[in-house]
Amino acid sequence: MKKLYDVAKVIRSKNAGPFSITLDILFSDRKEYEAVKKANIITRESIAKAYNINVADITELVYFDQAMGIKITYNRKVSSGTSGDRDVYGAQQHAPLLSIEFDESILE
Repeated sequence: MKKLYDVAKVIRSKNAGPFSITLDILFSDRKEYEAVKKANIITRESIAKAYNINVADITELVYFDQAMGIKITYNRKVSSGTSGDRDVYGAQQHAPLLSIEFDESILE
């Protein structure tokens, strides 16, 4: 088994306004990007499971072929900077992506 971080060059998160988080997954290898895309490893369902959120909370999931990247946006549970917010900039919310696994045979 491989993990997403084994093939992605950049995995990051940041605020997309006070009520949303955006996740970016960027690849440096076209073959690996296309393999992950074709195998449907990153879906609304896989993100909802990794983040323990409802699929309906994911407002955007876009594959940008030109940049070999995936952008996911989801609604925050609490708005940025309010009581209970543990990451005002949203910069530490990428961690659940690191646990996403897939069969390495998709890369062949």
